[in-house]
Amino acid sequence: MPAEDQAVERAAKTLSPALADPATIRGWGVDADVRNDPTYPIRDQSRDHGLTRDWNRPPVQRPGVEILQSIEHVRQPAVVGTSVPPRGVSGAMRRAAFRWSESNWLHWLILLGADRVDMIEGVAEDLSRGRVPNVPAEMGARAAWQHDREGSIRRWGFAAATVAVVASIAVNVRRERATARTTRLPASAERESDRPSF
Repeated sequence: MPAEDQAVERAAKTLSPALADPATIRGWGVDADVRNDPTYPIRDQSRDHGLTRDWNRPPVQRPGVEILQSIEHVRQPAVVGTSVPPRGVSGAMRRAAFRWSESNWLHWLILLGADRVDMIEGVAEDLSRGRVPNVPAEMGARAAWQHDREGSIRRWGFAAATVAVVASIAVNVRRERATARTTRLPASAERESDRPSF
């Protein structure tokens, strides 16, 4: 055993961390010196008497829109976001997601799906108003080109290859269907061939 480990007396394992002195455990208490802790002024609440037993909860916001709330919480926070209330198919998906606990993976999968559906609904809404959305700009294509040119080339190359493969498959399917139509027997010949021969 190294001499350093022998010199440091290990704290006994206890049920309460308050019984262990962090100064006696190597690596613990690195921010115990307030002169070396940049977060100390935030944690020092000696002059802040706001969060005490006499603290009054701020008045709760009265939202004029539907707010979805986790089933783990009894009440809403004092301030809630009201700019994007649930709507359409994505809103129905979000309402369904909030029937499950946040610890259930189905809750999060439905919310992820609702985000994708909401994006499609937004594009459809833009098109219905006569406005064509600039999808590459909204996806940050210019910033990606400036800061990750290699990744952008890889992504656009993959997208172009995918489009080329899908287009070639569609052309082949159309060609095969056209060939099948031209080689088909005339209707009278088909009727003759359908008759049983005895």
